[in-house]
Amino acid sequence: MREFGLIGKTLSHSFSKNYFEEKFRREEIEDATYSLFEIADIKDITDFIRQHPNLVGFNVTIPYKQSIIPYLDALSEEAAAVGAVNTVAFQSIDGKIVTKGYNTDTIGFRQTLENVELPDHALILGTGGAAAAVTYVLECRDCQCAAVSRDPERGLSYPELTSELIEAHKLIVNCTPLGTYPNINEKPDIPYDGISGEHFLYDLVYNPSETAFLKEGIQRSAKVQNGLSMLHAQAEASWNIWRNL
Repeated sequence: MREFGLIGKTLSHSFSKNYFEEKFRREEIEDATYSLFEIADIKDITDFIRQHPNLVGFNVTIPYKQSIIPYLDALSEEAAAVGAVNTVAFQSIDGKIVTKGYNTDTIGFRQTLENVELPDHALILGTGGAAAAVTYVLECRDCQCAAVSRDPERGLSYPELTSELIEAHKLIVNCTPLGTYPNINEKPDIPYDGISGEHFLYDLVYNPSETAFLKEGIQRSAKVQNGLSMLHAQAEASWNIWRNL
């Protein structure tokens, strides 16, 4: 039985297990399982892999998308460029089984924007692995990104944001977990009065489907999108990597 799964720190509200189990049922894939693996510290990843000899591949989520990289044997070109991994595959290279990291967040985010005309400037809320993937995709499409972080050494700090700055960045992408169920009233602390009908607010959070962040945009006639379609696309991209292993 081939084993797949998701590693992270807190996975009780993860979408991945139900998604892949339903996919396996629908497509009559009978030799595969998908499980959730909560790991307290990324340093435990080596023992985790050793304890699961049937593991063929796994997804990676908060907070390990960047910190897992030193524990992998190889990276895809795009994962190396992004500096973050959300999919790992066990592959045979030169007769040896190695762990190779990929980034399918880029694939998912890119697909959701295929028919969208992007502005010249975007604000990226958060500086984790998902934010790195989003920034990579946008900059490949000549959209200049400014990072916003609680750590002032990693970008603009939230107190630095003004209504004028918000107004000048017509695309705002929330790459933080703020607003995720059950904490549905949380939202990034930005001056929402700078948002207008010319803005596009994209929230990587998918549960609830209409987050407090997106509601602020809707109230101001902005275009909004949640992260569900990106999540589906990145999951399918992960399976396309694993399916022929």
